[in-house]
This record gives sequence, structure tokens and C-alpha cells, in this order.
Amino acid sequence: MEYKDYYKILGVERTASAEDIKKAYRKLVRKYHPDVSKHKDADEKTKEINEAYGVLGDAEKRTAYDQLGQGFQQGQEFRPPPDWGTQHDFSGANTEDIFADLFANLGRRGRAGRAGGHAFQMPGEDIHAAITIDLGDAYSGTTRAIGLRVPEADAQGHVVMREKTLNVNIPKGVTAGQQLRLSGQGHPGIGGGPPGNLYLEIQFNPDPRYRIEGADVYQNVPVTPWEAALGAGIAVQTPSGPVEVTVPPNSQPGRKLRLKGRGIPSATPGDLYLILEVVLPPANTERARELYQQMARDLAFNPR
Repeated sequence: MEYKDYYKILGVERTASAEDIKKAYRKLVRKYHPDVSKHKDADEKTKEINEAYGVLGDAEKRTAYDQLGQGFQQGQEFRPPPDWGTQHDFSGANTEDIFADLFANLGRRGRAGRAGGHAFQMPGEDIHAAITIDLGDAYSGTTRAIGLRVPEADAQGHVVMREKTLNVNIPKGVTAGQQLRLSGQGHPGIGGGPPGNLYLEIQFNPDPRYRIEGADVYQNVPVTPWEAALGAGIAVQTPSGPVEVTVPPNSQPGRKLRLKGRGIPSATPGDLYLILEVVLPPANTERARELYQQMARDLAFNPR
């Protein structure tokens, strides 16, 4: 079936107030009323206008319509989500009427028993967002307060964005790209339907000291030329705390020292790789230049 743009039918913007919608409806009804209109399609236009106002003139139906029709334009091929039809039987119905029937029973929960109708319920949409944390938060876990903007219908029928603050528990061991599910914290349901969920994707703040791949962490560690050449025991501050590591003799720049299980403590803990960076002392004193000159003479080393 085709998507019907009720706002376009009534000639109003999507941000129009309930009063503006009512005024537009009354104006069009007078214009196309079969008793006074000379338009050959007056009956069809009146039916279309009444259908549009029947949805946009009701705050709850309007909210449902706005959620359902996001991204669609007048005349586009339209298919409602599968869960919209669970309480409706559209078999044998005129396809031109199905779009209006989607909203027919919305808001009848109080009359369902007397009128024999079915309560129309629509689950709220899920919200997907990202939350950025430091690497240290993944090692220890943390709690973060986040602000969300969610749509709600106000007293005038406007769909407005409301601010909502949530305290989110970020468990120990999370990795980049992992999603945290907060049940019931998505968009509100329609007609008493359950709210959607909030999905937060974990991202890490950039840190020049670390590179993260899954649960493995790569950390650059500066060492002196003599520590790399002769070997040494050095203290390194890692994301999980200080550790003592041994630099093997004759270590070259870029050598990796693997600390098993010292990566992100996920269900399968990652490893921490210490990447050695040899840092040369500056030749900014006479004594330093003498030592470099002596090395050049005595070692006769050519790296090329």
C-alpha cells in the first residue's frame, strides 16, 4: 500500500499545533463539502481529509503516526512493521483503507469490552546511542550519567523532545563495539504498548599511550639505549596498575613483551603487549657529545 502523508493532505507542517490542525481541517471540510463544493472529487477529498484529521487530531494517534511514518513520503510503497498487525486482520480489506485501519482501534482500551473492538498496542522504538569511556573504566567498571532526548506528545498534541537523565552501570570487562542493553529505556509505547530498549555502544576515548584490539591492549614503553642493549628490570604503569617487567638484552625498538591476561578483563581476558621504544638522550652538553663520539669510534656500528 502507499504511504499517506496526513500533514500534506491537511496542508500543515509536521510541527503544526493541534489548533492549527483543527483550523486547517475545518477550512478544507467547508471547501470540499459535497453540498457546496463543485469539485468532481469532493466526496473522495472529504473522506481523505476526515481520515487525516482522525489521526492528527488525536494526540496519541498522531504520536503513533509520526513514529510509524518516519522517512516515508506521500505515495511511497509502505509496509508497517510486523508487530503492527498482530491484533488486526487485514485479509480481504480494501488496500486504500488499510493505512487508516492501522490507527482505527488506537486509544479504545476503555471501550474494547463494550464495543467488541481490540486494544491496539504498539511497542516503543529502540534507541541506539554511543557512550565513550576511558580504558581504565573497562578494567574496573564505572557508573555514568547520560542525557537522552526522547519524543513525547504534549497537551496540545505536539510531538516534542524531552530531556531524560539515566545513571548507567558500565560493567568491568566491556570492549569497544559491545552494546549494553537497558530494558524499557527506549521510546514509550503507544496504546499501553511496552517501551522500547536503549542500546549503548561502547567506545573508548583516544589515548596516545594505548592501542586497543578487542580485549588486547598495546602500550608503548620508552626505554634507554643501555636498558635495551644490556637488559634491565623496569617499572611500568599499566592500565591495571604498576608491574615490574624484564627487558631482555639486545632488544630492538618495536619489540613486544607479552603480559598474559593483563588486557581488558572480559569473559576471556585479553593480553597486554608492551612495545619498546628506545629513546636517545640529547647531545646537548659537552660530556654527552663526547660519549656519543666515543661510541661512534669504539662501536663502529652502521645500522644501514
